[in-house]
Amino acid sequence: MKRIVAAVVAAVVANAAFAEGVTMEMIANDDAVTSQVVTNGMGRQLQRYSPLDQINKQNVKNLLPAWVFSFGGEKQRGQETQPLVHDGVMYVTGSYSRLYAIDVKTGDEIWQYDARLPEGILPCCDVVNRGAVLFGDKVYFGTLDAALVALNAKTGDVVWRKKIGDYKAGYSYTAAPLIVDSKHGPLIVTGNSGGEFGIVGAVEARNAETGEMVWRRPVIEGHMGELLGQPSTMTGTLNASWPGDMWQTGGGATWLGGSYDARTNSIIMGAGNPAPWNSHLRPGDNLYAASRIALDPDTGDIKFHYQTTPHEGWDFDGVNEVVAFDAPDGRALLATADRNGFFYTMEADGMKLVNASPFVEGITWA
Repeated sequence: MKRIVAAVVAAVVANAAFAEGVTMEMIANDDAVTSQVVTNGMGRQLQRYSPLDQINKQNVKNLLPAWVFSFGGEKQRGQETQPLVHDGVMYVTGSYSRLYAIDVKTGDEIWQYDARLPEGILPCCDVVNRGAVLFGDKVYFGTLDAALVALNAKTGDVVWRKKIGDYKAGYSYTAAPLIVDSKHGPLIVTGNSGGEFGIVGAVEARNAETGEMVWRRPVIEGHMGELLGQPSTMTGTLNASWPGDMWQTGGGATWLGGSYDARTNSIIMGAGNPAPWNSHLRPGDNLYAASRIALDPDTGDIKFHYQTTPHEGWDFDGVNEVVAFDAPDGRALLATADRNGFFYTMEADGMKLVNASPFVEGITWA
């Protein structure tokens, strides 16, 4: 009888621990805690560093597979995701907007969610998914039909599903969401994909519990932002760097996710190539395409930016992730490698350029 009671108590405690789920404190310390990985980038500053030293250069050759999990079938395409690990469960996304929960010890599937995509989706370049994020008792990820889905982390059941954009107009979503705190409470932050189809890049922040929109910030100059269901502020100045009405379909998709810099309380996102491809039709710098952008978590306003390729016309984009770090001399810095061939170091507060170093030969655009 005592054994039965003990088992029941243990089960209740385990369920209570699971119900507590992932906290903001756990997310903030994800880079330092070795028993979990709850954010894309192993910490929102995206350093992807672990203090674990059990595996090193000397013994890595001795590793052997413990188990193998196949994403197989006709849907086996590119894998660009980073697994998350919490409470003995690995969460990993697959191509065509699928998400799996896997037992870390055995490799057995616990549950699978398949988005069952509609006909007519317009993914630009592949049908990959770049990851999920954990918070509370939910796991969140985006889908190719431009939606954000919140699932019960224990069962895989859909808690809510919100539309990011119209997939019929070329919008999609492939990046891992980002979670940040704000005066509105915890927010799930997403971007969008589809710059090749004349969409407008944007960053959206939603209530993590309900999925309701808190703010939305288009990243192309001239568009109005939204805060708590009302128009907020314009992005940039109308026609300052875009001619005529070209800004209305200016591209700048925010398709590779973002980071968070607690030192300046900034969400940092990258914006992709401007549209249309023919840059002669859009003279000017075409802000804020091909830029790294820092946003206020409370309002969605752009605090500062750095444009890596003004008037971008080579599909360099500007979405490569920004890593936040402290220099040996104590300076708070940001770093990012751009497809334009330069590695940039910037001051964290204001994104003032510190250094731009070429890492490829034969750069002709600059």
